[in-house]
Amino acid sequence: MSVFPQPGTSLGNQGPTAYELQQVVEKNTSELVSELANLSDRARIQAIRSLPMSYDDRRRIRSRAISVKTSKNIFNIDCTQHVSRSFRRIGASVASARQWLVVWHGTLKEIGGRFGTSVLSYFLFLKWLLKFNVFSLIINFCFITIPQIVHAPNISNVTGFRGLELLTGVGYFNQSVLFYGGYNGEVIVSEPPYNMQLAYFFTIAAYLVLCGVSLIYSMSRSFQKNFVLESGPVSGGAWRLLCSWDFSVVNEKAIQNNKNNLGTQLKESLSERLQMKHTMSVSERMKYLSLHVLAWLLSLGLAVGSCAGIYFLGIDQLETSKLDHNTNDLTVEASTLLLPVVVSLINLIVPLLYSLISIMERYSNPRAKIYIGITRNVVLKMSILGILCYYWLNSVPQKMACWESFVGQSVYRLLMIDFIFCLFGTFFGEFLRNVIGTRCVPSLGVPEFDIARNVLDLIYAQTLAWIGIYFSPLLPVMQVIKLFIIFYVKKFSLSMNCQPPKHTGRAAQMQTVFIALLFFPSFVGALSMVAYTVWSLKPSNYCGPFQGLQTPFDTILSWTVYIQNLPGTHWVWWIFENMLRNELFYYLVTLIIFVITYFLWQITQGRKELIRTLRQQIVNEGKDKAFLLNRLQNTQKQGRQKESFRNQEFDQTPHFNPNWINTLPLDM
Repeated sequence: MSVFPQPGTSLGNQGPTAYELQQVVEKNTSELVSELANLSDRARIQAIRSLPMSYDDRRRIRSRAISVKTSKNIFNIDCTQHVSRSFRRIGASVASARQWLVVWHGTLKEIGGRFGTSVLSYFLFLKWLLKFNVFSLIINFCFITIPQIVHAPNISNVTGFRGLELLTGVGYFNQSVLFYGGYNGEVIVSEPPYNMQLAYFFTIAAYLVLCGVSLIYSMSRSFQKNFVLESGPVSGGAWRLLCSWDFSVVNEKAIQNNKNNLGTQLKESLSERLQMKHTMSVSERMKYLSLHVLAWLLSLGLAVGSCAGIYFLGIDQLETSKLDHNTNDLTVEASTLLLPVVVSLINLIVPLLYSLISIMERYSNPRAKIYIGITRNVVLKMSILGILCYYWLNSVPQKMACWESFVGQSVYRLLMIDFIFCLFGTFFGEFLRNVIGTRCVPSLGVPEFDIARNVLDLIYAQTLAWIGIYFSPLLPVMQVIKLFIIFYVKKFSLSMNCQPPKHTGRAAQMQTVFIALLFFPSFVGALSMVAYTVWSLKPSNYCGPFQGLQTPFDTILSWTVYIQNLPGTHWVWWIFENMLRNELFYYLVTLIIFVITYFLWQITQGRKELIRTLRQQIVNEGKDKAFLLNRLQNTQKQGRQKESFRNQEFDQTPHFNPNWINTLPLDM
């Protein structure tokens, strides 16, 4: 192209016109579309994404490239690309459908976005318990209830339904498959024969074993997940300021609450540090210790008194019970609700008294206050369940004909009344408290969602469900319905009446503690009761699948004797006789578990020491860098000072004097 003006153009109009520019752009776009049309789908997508254009321009070019490729290969389409695209679409559809099928997926994301992960942990814990009960319901219904209903119904002397049975579990439900007495130990004639005794025993045993394994696995994973946080500087101000923000929160009000909670936690951390530096005199320590001893004596006295009252009330009800003689008496049937109502009232009132006692103790450390409150509530609830188990296994079998069904009905009543009290507690404890705090006494403010108390209520109810699984195989039905309703009631109450707790970080870190409490003493205690019932107590002679046996475990002994004579099953009998019935085997298993636990503990201690060493090394490296920077700054400063001194002393730079002519002598 010549640098001189072309013929027909003026010097003032040497640039290309708008039409020429449009033609050049269209030509470049056509070439780009042709190149994109020759690429594969994946390469074309990557190339379009890398174009330095706006989103609308890239969409337009993509449409043109696809249309050009389709017009060229209208009868020769790449089948591999279409198949891969179809599979990707199917995979995306399955993933979206799977998320839709997950129970409460969107609801849980909404709760986490509005109230944070600490409140979300309660609902995740509830969902986790729901899975336990759904699994129990499925296996019990499939392996115990359906064969009993279809092949060997055990229905006799059924009374009419009056409605009160929904609370008491007696009357219409006496001989139903809801309780132990509705099953028998017959062998169902089929190919192969179905032994109801073995099905009942192995189904309950398999469920409890799987629950134990799942709890241990979840507890270990939770400990591993929170170990770094627990061993790190969780209480440090820098960690809380830089690393403790809950990024799942998107609600504006919840963000403001998180800011306020973070400020409260920083103040508490500083107060804890000041408290550690504060030294108390001997008299103050004695006063502090005597106050705590008095508080613990009051707490244990309340627990012991509550347990004694429950035990004597149960004995009195057992003596005056006339349900065996007149099953149509509604007054006698309603009187069975007295014991569960008293138990629920104790579980509601005594924790409030514990809160007053903790106020009297005046804890300056909020973390200690929370853990001591949890310990006292666990002691109370587990003591009540322990005294009830003693009452059921020691007094009831001697005075009731079908005592297993009586125990199952008692657990059923406790679950139902506890559910009703939970609903009333949500209404009176949260709704009315919110009304009073926002309209009558504004200084009280909106109530906080008490995560610890609500989780302990779930643990208590789940312990009842595990205790009653042997005496009422379909008790998980009630627990599943209860958990479903509680989820939506708590969600609604949380949205309308409550705010997130101020101690969000500590509440979230207590998840490991809650799982540990669910395992011990909750699950271990329930497992011990069921094991004692199976191995030591004589079953009823007039109801249930194990009638006529000395202990329910005798059915396993009879089964092993039977399979001993079958060809190819001698190894099963050998395992049962030489391992499962041998105390040495359990001693060896316990020893192996202790050894593994010791090694894991040593590994944990080694990691702790390694973490401490690395942290100290980081601190030392920081000090070294600071020292080197100071030396470097001092060296540079000294060098600048020497340079300035040298310039002042040896300055020999020639200067030109413009008035040099005036400096000459006059006689020249």
